Amino acid sequence: MSKSKTQMVLLTLLVLFSPLAIDIYLPALPVMAETFNVENALAQDTITWFLFAMGVGQLFAGPLADKLGRRTVALGGIVIYGISALLAWSAQSIEWMLMARLAQGLGACATSVAAFATVRDIFGPEKSGRMISYLNGAICFIPALAPILGAWLTQEFGWRSNFSFMAGFALFVGLGMLLGMKETNPATEKQAVFKLSRYWSVLSTPSFTFHASLCMLAMAVILAYVTSAPIVLIEQRGLSMNEFTLWFGLNAAFNILAAFTAPKFMDRFGSHKTLVTGVVVISISGVLMLVLQSNLHPLAFMLPIFLSSMGFAWILGAAAGKALESFGDKAGTAAALLGLFQMSGAGFFVGTMQRLDLKATEMIALQMLIIVLSLFILLSKRTKHWYQAIAA
Repeated sequence: MSKSKTQMVLLTLLVLFSPLAIDIYLPALPVMAETFNVENALAQDTITWFLFAMGVGQLFAGPLADKLGRRTVALGGIVIYGISALLAWSAQSIEWMLMARLAQGLGACATSVAAFATVRDIFGPEKSGRMISYLNGAICFIPALAPILGAWLTQEFGWRSNFSFMAGFALFVGLGMLLGMKETNPATEKQAVFKLSRYWSVLSTPSFTFHASLCMLAMAVILAYVTSAPIVLIEQRGLSMNEFTLWFGLNAAFNILAAFTAPKFMDRFGSHKTLVTGVVVISISGVLMLVLQSNLHPLAFMLPIFLSSMGFAWILGAAAGKALESFGDKAGTAAALLGLFQMSGAGFFVGTMQRLDLKATEMIALQMLIIVLSLFILLSKRTKHWYQAIAA
């Protein structure tokens, strides 16, 4: 295998840490809540806390990736991820589990920042958006496969085996990184990294702030679904664990299809039309979710999810690429702030919404409909210049 192909394989493995840490144990959430004798909302918090830590941690991982190099930060993240997976495996209380998940989020954030900053290093500002879409397509295989594996592990060995699998995955990828990953940013910075001016120079760029916020709103839709789906489908609709994984995997197939078609659409029509299309699709999904919420057939719940997952895939690659487009040597810091918006922002948003007196379907529909507000900015004449550089 050529060096470039080896790099891409390792980058793909790096971005899988986060979805694996979420999707593999989804079928076990009700069992975990029963084990710790807590409400479902607290079991769901093991996901939102992970994402919150993953986002906040990127404020440190991003500048460190610029300072120390992408490879060093990736390896450090893998070590933290593996150790915290073992801590989660041994958890005897929900508090212990939540602390382990916070630590695991910090590890996953490092691998994610290193991966996307490396993409920016290798492919440059214009092509990176398309490559991010392809990486997201690879990420989408995890929701298709991980819950199936997680359901089998839970049924055969108990829910804790999901976390021992994560630790084994960290060991495997860590060895691959040591042997095959090359540093793509050898001219690391000599100046102090943790300076407010570094973050402000990124946040004060309107294009970054808008597109990062768009990533956050899109991620909130998916997170609302992921955390609520086991309750809606298993407890309320009466599906078995295997039936749940079948529906979850089918949704992942739609997501994969969208993730691999989005770059082609982007090449032909430009980022702007790709984003508008994604926002419109998610907004339609929100209306469908409200209209069909009284129907208890699984398809009535999953049809809006299928559509929104496609819209999410189309938004994420284009919006992430546009958010990072203006940054070269600060790609790590920009990727970190993008992750803060996307992970911590979405985690806080959904965690707060789950505390409101709303049905799960209403909460998900509201997340889908909020994103329609972005159309006012996307269709504004003032933002037209954002998309002229690479528009078709």
